[in-house]
Amino acid sequence: MAIPVLMPALSPTMTEGKLASWLVAEGDTISAGDVIAEIETDKATMEVEAVDEGVLGKIIVPAGTENVAVNRPIAVILEEGEDAGSVDMDALAGGAPKAAPAPKPEAAPAPAKAAEPAKAEPAPAPAPKAAPAPAAASGDRVFASPLARRMAEQAGLDLGQIQGSGPNGRIVKHDVEQAIAGGTGKAAPAAAPAPAAAAPAAAPSLGTAPSADVPGLPEYEEIPNSTMRKVIAKRLTESKQFAPHFYLTVDCEIDALLEVRKQLNGKLDGEKVSVNDLVIKAAAQALKKVPAANASWTEAAIRVFKSVDISVAVAIEGGLITPVIKGAQTKGVLDIAREMKDLAARARAGKLMPEEFQGGTFSISNLGMFGIKDFAAVINPPQGAILAVGAGEQRPVVKDGALAVATVMSCTLSVDHRVVDGAVGAEFLAAFKKLIEDPLTMLL
Repeated sequence: MAIPVLMPALSPTMTEGKLASWLVAEGDTISAGDVIAEIETDKATMEVEAVDEGVLGKIIVPAGTENVAVNRPIAVILEEGEDAGSVDMDALAGGAPKAAPAPKPEAAPAPAKAAEPAKAEPAPAPAPKAAPAPAAASGDRVFASPLARRMAEQAGLDLGQIQGSGPNGRIVKHDVEQAIAGGTGKAAPAAAPAPAAAAPAAAPSLGTAPSADVPGLPEYEEIPNSTMRKVIAKRLTESKQFAPHFYLTVDCEIDALLEVRKQLNGKLDGEKVSVNDLVIKAAAQALKKVPAANASWTEAAIRVFKSVDISVAVAIEGGLITPVIKGAQTKGVLDIAREMKDLAARARAGKLMPEEFQGGTFSISNLGMFGIKDFAAVINPPQGAILAVGAGEQRPVVKDGALAVATVMSCTLSVDHRVVDGAVGAEFLAAFKKLIEDPLTMLL
């Protein structure tokens, strides 16, 4: 019996992805465990393994297709003795073929549905005007992904007026983005005042960004936004909108840290410990001393984490990713250095597994290698804080009443005030500074 290959969910939050490439062709014999395709998510390119053996009878979704919904059939495997010509591919594909033809027939009832209010027309004149609003309210009859629903709600769009391109006419993220860009699918004016009372700023701020098309622009080249860039934009916009940021900065003298690093590297055979590795270790130890800073916000409670899982920002082509050093409070500096080197290399190659860049409890962003003196980073939701690390540079300092020169590194903590109060943030930075300036204590 022929077996459909479904679009896999590569992370708990994934609803769709891009089928980047096929590594096998129709007619190829495959075995369970063979890598047959690559799927591009918002953060990495993941390999898809075959779960059955047989012959790849048909590729339903071609390479390069974006916004492929999870569990949509993407190919068909034929068992021994089966022939592609004897198999009803359309029936086996389940919803995939319907994704193209079906939306058009299913879209036809939509006008009929819009005509339903005609039955209400004998009622008073306001009744037909109210009809578009219930169309959004009858959400169980509009097939849409959770992400598409949320985006439409934030942008003030009526899902009933958006054409779906997913399986069985399902509305997906891409459809909502097109509706926003084209100015279609706007909710009826009558619906606007109602949400305005509940959340006056939320819908307009997300749905009506200032237009980039203004008179007098010079010639330009448009680079299409990748899935990663769209996700970065969305998450950081939400972070600044919903997390009340405040900032604390401390200057750390790192001459002793640089000397300890030099001694450590002198004893290692071919391996190196970076300043950033020592910063990760110091932050982990400080969070262990001040656990209230290792926390995140939920509407029901503040979650204080028992493990210090540090997300470290790594620049990659087209954006950034935050691989996680899990249980950093229990690891030595050399272990952190080795793990960070491996994670960063695989991050740049797009080979991280979802569990390797999701689930951190605290973030570090270091721009010191670019000569940046200090900066304030945007919190990585749902975490409660992020530490921005600047370059170490020689500055004049006062010691025992006399002017001296020291290597100073400025570090700024961005904090979600819902989670961490000023005193807790200051306590964390004091512990961090003490460890950085007396690095032998973090090695004990």
